[in-house]
Amino acid sequence: MYKVQLERMREKLITLRSLDPDLELFGAENHEYEMASVWTQKDITQFEQKWRIELPEDYKVWLLHMGTGGAGPYYGLENPDDGVYAVLGYDDELNAVSAPFQFTEAWNWNYDWFDDSKEEEEWEALEHEYFDPKWSAGMLRISDFGCGISMNLVVKGASYGEIWVDDRANRNGIYPDQYWGNTNRLHFLDWYELWLDRSIHQMHEQKQQSGANEV
Repeated sequence: MYKVQLERMREKLITLRSLDPDLELFGAENHEYEMASVWTQKDITQFEQKWRIELPEDYKVWLLHMGTGGAGPYYGLENPDDGVYAVLGYDDELNAVSAPFQFTEAWNWNYDWFDDSKEEEEWEALEHEYFDPKWSAGMLRISDFGCGISMNLVVKGASYGEIWVDDRANRNGIYPDQYWGNTNRLHFLDWYELWLDRSIHQMHEQKQQSGANEV
C-alpha cells in the first residue's frame, strides 16, 4: 500500500542529501541525513504492548523499512523509545502515552500569563495544571522543534494518526501541525514527505541565490 510512496521518499531523501553537503538545512548538523536501524515486527509489537497502544499503520511501515530515527524535520526524528518522555513540571512522571488523546481542535487556556495580580503560589499551581500529562495523553513525540516545542504523533484516542504540536512551553497550547502552510491534517508519511519537498525547494533556492550573488 505504501511501497510507491516510500520509494519516492527514498529518492527525495537522496536528492536532499546531495543538495546539502555542508549540512546547512535547519537540524541537518544534528541528524546528518543518517537513519537509525529499522525495527522488526517483534520490536513494534513489544513497544505497542509495553505502552498499550497501536501505532498508526504508515508509521509502522516507516519503522520497518526506513528507520527508527535520524534524518527528518527540525532536529530529526526521534526513536520511539525516546518519544515517551518526562513532562515539563512533572519530572517524575512520563507523558501519558497510554491514555487517549482528547482533542480534535486546537486547545489552550485563555490566561494572561503576564498578569501580576496573582500570587506566585497561584501561578505555580496553574502552571502545574497546564503541564499536566493528561493534556498530552495519547501523543508520541517524534521530533524536537526546539524552544520546548515538540512534534507528536497521536497514537491513541481522538485525531488518531495525526501530527500535533505541543507548544505549552511557550503558552501556546496543543494544536494540529500546520507549520508548512498545509490546511489539512497530516499523517506521518505525508508530513515527512512535505518536509522533504519543502527542504528540497529551500536548498534549490539557496543555490540559485548563491549563484546570483557570484555573478
